[in-house]
Amino acid sequence: MNFLTWGRSPWGEWILTHVSWDLLWASLFAGLAFLAAHASYMLLSKHRKRDAAETDAMEAARRDLPTRIARHSLAARLFHWIMAVAMFVLLFTAFLPIAGVQFAWVTWHWVAGLVLTAAILFHVVHATFWMDFWSIWVGPTDLPELKAEILRELGHEVSGSKPGKYPLGNRLYHLVIVVAGLAVVTSGLFMMVRVRTPFFTRNPYLFADATWGVTYVSHGLAGVGLVGLVIAHVYFAVRPEKWWITKSMLLGWITRRQYLEHHDPDRWVVRQ
Repeated sequence: MNFLTWGRSPWGEWILTHVSWDLLWASLFAGLAFLAAHASYMLLSKHRKRDAAETDAMEAARRDLPTRIARHSLAARLFHWIMAVAMFVLLFTAFLPIAGVQFAWVTWHWVAGLVLTAAILFHVVHATFWMDFWSIWVGPTDLPELKAEILRELGHEVSGSKPGKYPLGNRLYHLVIVVAGLAVVTSGLFMMVRVRTPFFTRNPYLFADATWGVTYVSHGLAGVGLVGLVIAHVYFAVRPEKWWITKSMLLGWITRRQYLEHHDPDRWVVRQ
């Protein structure tokens, strides 16, 4: 399998031109293989949460908690769904032509790219000043939680830490999607100067050929990576044991019992 494609510049130099689209099919296959492997694993895994007796005791001791726990604000939910629509438009307009579906995709693609860029910029500001910025990131303090989760999945009864507002898997996924998203957005904004838009004059000579090659490769690698990441995200969103999380992205709240079953109240403090 070839991972990169090369071409000759007008001066006869070999330069990068893009990623090989074999990587698209590899990413698609990897995403589907992950789905099959994880679904098979979940048939055997107990996927542990707090048992009913422990949750009952915590619920009895915390009657002051509201019956509905706010999890996602309206602004956060709007960002999520706008980003989701933009991401699907970007992926379909990028890869359907490669699969042989021909249509006028360029304008749809860069418009969706601008929507995604605006959504990300809004989210950075919103998360920095109006949300608990560090709650989504992974750090050394998460090692006890990681150890406890591994032991539970191996069948051991341990009392290790439960997650705060966001489970460890969500935070790790967020880290990967940030890297891929920033790579695809940054490279895509540079690539827009080679497309006719109402915003500025087309200038395909902004960079040298070799620099354009690196830009296209970065965009392509991030794009094919996002195929697998989006498949995984949709898969987890529709799994029965994860539906309570997906529902919270629609309604904005979870129940008090779900909060106590899945979270550590000392790590995610709910304000009364």
